[in-house]
Parts: sequence; C-alpha cells; structure tokens
Amino acid sequence: MIRYVREDAGAPPSLVADYRSTSLRAPLQPPLAIPQTLTETTGPGGCWDRLMGSALADLTKQHQGEPLGQRIIVTGRVLDEQGRAVPDTVMEIWQANAAGRYIHAKDQWDAPHDPNFTGAGRVVTDGEGRYRFVTVRPGAYPWGNHKNAWRPAHIHLSLLGPAFATRLVTQLYFPDDPLIEIDPIANAVPMPYRQRLVARLAMDVTEPNWALGYRFDVVLKGRERTPFEEDHHDH
Repeated sequence: MIRYVREDAGAPPSLVADYRSTSLRAPLQPPLAIPQTLTETTGPGGCWDRLMGSALADLTKQHQGEPLGQRIIVTGRVLDEQGRAVPDTVMEIWQANAAGRYIHAKDQWDAPHDPNFTGAGRVVTDGEGRYRFVTVRPGAYPWGNHKNAWRPAHIHLSLLGPAFATRLVTQLYFPDDPLIEIDPIANAVPMPYRQRLVARLAMDVTEPNWALGYRFDVVLKGRERTPFEEDHHDH
C-alpha cells in the first residue's frame, strides 16, 4: 500500500464541518493509494460513440416541447496540465430544471417538474478537446444542510477518459450568483481554486435573440487543475 497524497491544494477535503453530510462519509483512517490494475486503466477509449450511441448535446430538444427557463449554451475544452487538448473524453452533465428541481424520486422540493426537461446530457470531446451543450439555466433549491440553506445554480459534470477508473466529477457555477459565497459545498474548495469552478459569460458563444453563452474549460492536472469531487453526491 502507498500512502495517499493529495495532488492539489485546491482539492476539497473529505470532511468539511459546515457541509454536514461529510461527517457521515468522511474516512476515519488516512486514505491509501491502491495501485491500479491493467483492466482498470484500459477500456473502450476511442469507441465511446459506438458504445453509447448518438450524443445528447441539446437538452432542450429531448421532448416534444421547449423547456421553461433561460436557454444557455455551455462550451469549453478539456485540457491536460500542459494545456494540450484531451480528445475522446466522455462528458456527461446532469442538473435541476429552471425551478430548481431534479427529475429524481428522492427530490421532494416543492417546485414543479418540467415535462420537457430531463436534465441529462452526454457528448464526447472532439480532436481539440472541445465540448458543447445547449440547456437551460438551473434554478437554486433548498437542501436542508442548515436553516435557510440554498444551493447556488450549478451543473454537475462527469468526465470519463479511456477507462472507467479515470472518471472525475465536478460542478460548474455561474458568475453572477451570490449564493456561491455562502454555500458550504462550493466553499469546501478554498480560494482562489474555487474560482476555477465558475464559468465565464462569453458573448462570442452567446447567440443573439436565442441563448446566453458560457465558457468552462476543465483542466485535468497541474497548477491550473479544476477541483474535482472525491465522491459523487446528489447535490
């Protein structure tokens, strides 16, 4: 066994006192790094399109009608520590609808479902590491962490490289959201690393009379690394 060493000071710790549910799942012993096996580090990379079918890049066209809310375009690149493109990365997103509700049986927030919005999409990065989604801006929602706790608008991202052991998960926030500064999950990532989780309004991506554009690059390693979550969670 090899003692586990965090790669980046911006990585959120396992236990954050203000983020209450981490007290239940944070490890009680120091984590260990377990060497990965060949089968864990090899996989269907290069064949994702054939395995998963056509991309689900436009979340506003998955049902008969248009979903409610502000239509947005989210785009960017996946890069390595040298700023080089990382092609053939599966990027999946999931999010609440414009009212802040997930299409999930355990989501009991008293906000309406949108019959024209599922909130899930998937693309594979191209040769330049680029991705692009069309969706609606998600709404804030209460989450019970503490009195009057509300999560800022956010989109979950999962990145999958050439094998299943390479999966990384993070969240994207919006630049004009005052809830970020008082959200325990966002604040688990120390400054200035937290700013790497905030997308930029991009007028060159915005389409007139149709959708606002945001740019969000994901850096996998190095000094500019995007903070990733150690475990998937629903919030």
